[in-house]
Amino acid sequence: MSGGDIAGLIAAGVFAVLVGLIAVPLVKLGGVFDQTRDSIKDVSDGITPILSESTVTIQEANRQLVRVDAITKNVEEVTGNVSSLVALFAASVGGPLIKLAGFSAAVRAVLIGGKDPDGSKKAGASKKTGASGKTGKKHSRV
Repeated sequence: MSGGDIAGLIAAGVFAVLVGLIAVPLVKLGGVFDQTRDSIKDVSDGITPILSESTVTIQEANRQLVRVDAITKNVEEVTGNVSSLVALFAASVGGPLIKLAGFSAAVRAVLIGGKDPDGSKKAGASKKTGASGKTGKKHSRV
């Protein structure tokens, strides 16, 4: 064997060791890719039922919202009807009640205080009179 053959064999051996050193990380990287693939498969298998359950939940929520919308419309109608009823009651009963209250206040004022219905004192009511209609003063006769 010549010197060139020995150099070639040494170069081939170094190249084989270099390939072996590079192959170890590549094999480990392949294992990482396999684990990543398995993890992605597990996640996708786990997400499929979750997505189907969330779809069912959202559909049920939408059904309930339709019911709530119908209830809200009914409450709106009832509120409008009650408001109209209150307005009708106030218009038909409230006016006469106010007039009756005003009349009873005027009668009370006249009976209790000797006042006119407008709140002013009567002209002759400033002096207290007795049962005979005379004022409490004695008059001298001349």
